[in-house]
Amino acid sequence: MAHPLLFDGTWTQQWKYESAEAFYQQVLSGTGGAQSQGTNVSHGSNLKSEIAKARQNIHKALNDGTGDSTSGGAVDQQVLNRIKSLETENKNLKKSSQDLTSLVKKLEARVAALELANGGSSAPASKPAEKPAAKDEDSDDFDPFGSESESEDEETKKRVAEYTAKKAKKTAIIAKSSLLLDVKPWDDETDMKEMERLVRSIEMEGLVWGQAKLIPVGYGIKKLQINCVIEDDKVSTDDLEEKIVGFEDLVQSMDIAAFNKI
Repeated sequence: MAHPLLFDGTWTQQWKYESAEAFYQQVLSGTGGAQSQGTNVSHGSNLKSEIAKARQNIHKALNDGTGDSTSGGAVDQQVLNRIKSLETENKNLKKSSQDLTSLVKKLEARVAALELANGGSSAPASKPAEKPAAKDEDSDDFDPFGSESESEDEETKKRVAEYTAKKAKKTAIIAKSSLLLDVKPWDDETDMKEMERLVRSIEMEGLVWGQAKLIPVGYGIKKLQINCVIEDDKVSTDDLEEKIVGFEDLVQSMDIAAFNKI
C-alpha cells in the first residue's frame, strides 16, 4: 500500500517552491534572474523603490509631523480639533470662575454695607472704655450705685439657686435593658419547676423578673426561657449568670438569647 504523502500535491510540486524561493533571493540581492525573468525583475525593482519611498515618508513624518498621508504619518485632524476644543473650554471655565469670584466679592461688600447701616456686627469696633479717673484722695467713699449693684447680685444668686433646685428635682434617666435568658438543665429528669423557683429567688437591686416558659431542646430535655429587666448601672449580666449557674445541682449553663436596651 502506497504511503499517503506520495499523493500530497505539495511534495509532487516541490520544484515550484524552490524556484520561487530562488527568484525571491535574487530580487532581494538585485542580481541574477534578469535575463530569464525580465518582467518579474522590473516588478521587484518597482517594489524596492516603493519601499524606499515609504521609509522616507515615515522618517519625514517622525521628524516634522508631515509626509504622505498614505504612510500614516499625518496627524489626526480630529485629535487636533479636540485639543482646540478643550483649550477653548478651559478658557471659558477660567473666565466663569473669575466672574463668580468678582460677584461674591461684590455681595460681601453689599452685605457689609447693609450690616453697617443697621448697626450690625460688621460695624467698626467701639473704642475701649476709658479708664476711670483716679479717685481724689480727698473724695468720699460713697458709691451712689452700690446698693443697686448689691441688689442685682442678690437677684442673680436667687435665680441661680432656683435653677439648681429645679434641676436637682428632675428625675435622672435610668438606663435599662431587657434580657431573655436560656437556662439549660442537666438532663430530662431535672425538676424544671424547682429550677424556675430558684432562678426567681435571686433578688438584686434593679432586677425584675418577667414571664417564663419551657422550650423543648431534644431527647425529652427542655430549657427554661425567662425574661427579666435590669438597670444597667446596678445589675451586671456576669453577676446574674454567676448566681444562676450557682444552682449547679439543676442548672448546667445559662445563655443570653436576647439583649435589648430600653
